Amino acid sequence: MVRDTGSPRLDAENDFLRARRHQSLSKLAGWLRADADAAKESLSFSEVVAALGRRGERSLGVQLIPLEQIVGSVDKVRDFDRRFRPTSDRSRQRWEQISRKTREGHSFPPIDVYKLGNLYFVRDGHHRVSVARSLGATEIEALVTEIDTVVDTEGIGGRRDLDGKNWGLRFLKRVPLTGRRRAEITCSDPHDYHRLAEMVEAWAARLMHAEGAYFDKEEMARRWFDEEYSPVLEMIDSAGVRGPLETGADAYIRVAGERYRLIREHAWNNDVMDMIREQQQRARRRTTPGGAVRA
Repeated sequence: MVRDTGSPRLDAENDFLRARRHQSLSKLAGWLRADADAAKESLSFSEVVAALGRRGERSLGVQLIPLEQIVGSVDKVRDFDRRFRPTSDRSRQRWEQISRKTREGHSFPPIDVYKLGNLYFVRDGHHRVSVARSLGATEIEALVTEIDTVVDTEGIGGRRDLDGKNWGLRFLKRVPLTGRRRAEITCSDPHDYHRLAEMVEAWAARLMHAEGAYFDKEEMARRWFDEEYSPVLEMIDSAGVRGPLETGADAYIRVAGERYRLIREHAWNNDVMDMIREQQQRARRRTTPGGAVRA
């Protein structure tokens, strides 16, 4: 709760102590839940850009941005947590000075941030962000530079999510899908991106051999999606062999693996789908609702 005693200096001191207390309790709760990411250390701009891939940037000028979407820093990731609460007393004097001036009605220049998708990373103005959040503000004025990335920021909740994004980036370097085609390829297990890339490259090698021609990665990606992935996914859905939680890419990888295990061929037809459906039905019959295998 934000206190107002009438003394900006005393209230600023209390603001800092409250922010530190909340940060410490959040960290302790994370340890008790054995959740290393629960403490939510501020995300590193350089680590996120490395995981997503950088294509370019442009200035968006000065804007009002949501404080809750400021999640990281360029160079102070250890000084503030994900909610921009201070993680130590090192900058207490600076923090309390800004809090006091804010309470006294002073104005500050815009902070400086990078924007990646709907996430913001602070270049300059960390203490102003921290104080503003502590005092209950919802927006802050910022000079915004937008970074265009190869992979989007959707699903990034913490550092643990960057590994999956990096595998997705590696996939796109090997299979450079674009636009709608790129957006439709999502693997639930990040490591499956590597398996999928190998499948695409093997498919392209067989096609080039059959046609007696060479095509580059861009054509490989486009033709694989249009001539292999999309028709096969339609067959999978028509046959009802996609799992309830599987993405299209998940189902393609699994069913392609099952097909080759069963028939040692790369052909796709209704007979293949019938065999896979029968395999799934037999597997369900062997397993009780609780997961125990019948004798």
